[in-house]
Amino acid sequence: MPCRRSRPYRMGVIEMGHVTVNGIDIEVGPHEHINGIQAAHRAGVEIPHYCWHAGLSVVASCRMCLVESGRKNAETGEVSLLPKVVPACQTPATDGTVFVTDSEKVRAARQMVEEDLLLRHPVDCPICDKAGECSLQDYHFSYGREQRRADIDPFSSRRRPVGESVTLFVDRCVMCTRCVRFTREITGTNELMVINRGAHEEIDTFPGFPLDNKMSGNVVDLCPVGALGDVDFLYSQRVWFMKRHSGVCAGCSTGCSIHVEENQDRVYRIKPRENPHINQWWMCDEGRYGFKYVHDARRLTEPRQRDGETETTLTWDAAIARMDALVRSSQELVVVLSPFLTVEEAYLLATYARQVQPKAVISVGPIPCVGENETFPNGFTIRAEKCPNRRGVEEIASRFQGRLISWESVGDECGAQATVWFTGGYPEANGISSDEASRLAKNRTLIVQDLFASALSEHATLVLPSAAWVERAGSFVNAKDRLQSFTWAVRPPQGVQTEGQMLWRLAGRSGLYRPADILQELGREMSYFAAVLEEVPDTGVDLKLNQLASV
Repeated sequence: MPCRRSRPYRMGVIEMGHVTVNGIDIEVGPHEHINGIQAAHRAGVEIPHYCWHAGLSVVASCRMCLVESGRKNAETGEVSLLPKVVPACQTPATDGTVFVTDSEKVRAARQMVEEDLLLRHPVDCPICDKAGECSLQDYHFSYGREQRRADIDPFSSRRRPVGESVTLFVDRCVMCTRCVRFTREITGTNELMVINRGAHEEIDTFPGFPLDNKMSGNVVDLCPVGALGDVDFLYSQRVWFMKRHSGVCAGCSTGCSIHVEENQDRVYRIKPRENPHINQWWMCDEGRYGFKYVHDARRLTEPRQRDGETETTLTWDAAIARMDALVRSSQELVVVLSPFLTVEEAYLLATYARQVQPKAVISVGPIPCVGENETFPNGFTIRAEKCPNRRGVEEIASRFQGRLISWESVGDECGAQATVWFTGGYPEANGISSDEASRLAKNRTLIVQDLFASALSEHATLVLPSAAWVERAGSFVNAKDRLQSFTWAVRPPQGVQTEGQMLWRLAGRSGLYRPADILQELGREMSYFAAVLEEVPDTGVDLKLNQLASV
């Protein structure tokens, strides 16, 4: 007897599956594999969960996501539900599947799970770093019982380090095992494990193998409660005082999508922002903790002019006027575009340079590289190239110059009396040695704009402070040609103007600096950026895909 399909298949027509969540019908693609939690999310329904995470394997251990499930008959529309509740994380959402998430049976199951977790959980929310963003806290008020039926016993907050950057508060753990699965499936380092059995289970490290992989900070993000604490962030700020801004990490050319969390213009925490095209749900510790230089007291904070042995401080109006005069009066102009500039800033600077000096040389600054690319089992890569926008800056430099002039070739392109405008934004000294700086500065006029003093700035006629990446607005292009736009998260120190603001004024444009306008102009002028003529989504735009489509 031939197999009977629930829905007829027609040649050339792709049939969509239909899943029902609380009476809401949603469509599922023929090759999609989603579970009940994901299906409910599409329907705008929340199913609480602790152990499930979209980037990890399914273990269905917490039982918080219990729902009623069944099937709908495609011909009669009759729904038949299973007699017992099932974990939504482990139940596939296929054509004809029905989920009920708000029945009395489901509510009772959730209340039981919450009550059981709180029997052994210390009620130390006032001193817990996770308070304000804790799933256990939120689910208790949304899905738990109205009153506690058990006595509140004295508790001991056992704490032990599991690595240099992560500490474990043992009694707060709900044994979701997300952290264990992360070290097994994502980093492949296997430092974490579950010890003991039953009610005595705990998370621990293998003896002699502390949690020290280069992505260890992600386990703190994964923890749904306050069991895993970030040593760097611990007790430094309450989460409800901080403001969250979407940004792009400038630690390497991977360009992870991130959240920058700050209070009163001070960055306290960097966390990954989900982007399936770049970093999925993760980021490396180098990017997570590498923002401290933004608030370094050694940063340059005022324009300075050097005349022989005399050094004077300038206002920004005087500095911009002096810089414009130096550029216009130069016999030859060489502009060095930093890979830490946004594409908008690089384009503004190259455009201005060619307007005042039609034969200006447009080159690219030093590209900091450390070691080699390191790729983890899930495909996440920490890149050796420690700058966020080499690809974007190189495209702009090549467009104006007709060829790519690297930093190593800049000396050969400079005439004996040239004016060299060096842009920086490097998180440390730009790596230019004293001998290299002396050779470049010999008989030449140097304009240096950077975060910190360096061997090059010691020879500069004009030194300008630069803005850090969290103080900028604009766009970066990562190593895989994906452009992401972002806004500034904190204001620069008093006395510092961002490169975009300064170049906007130099170009004689009216009003406030508007990176979106420059990006639209870039899209019209350069085919490489043609995809940005429309609004850039949160996950970015694949510029290489646009190039392939135009061939």
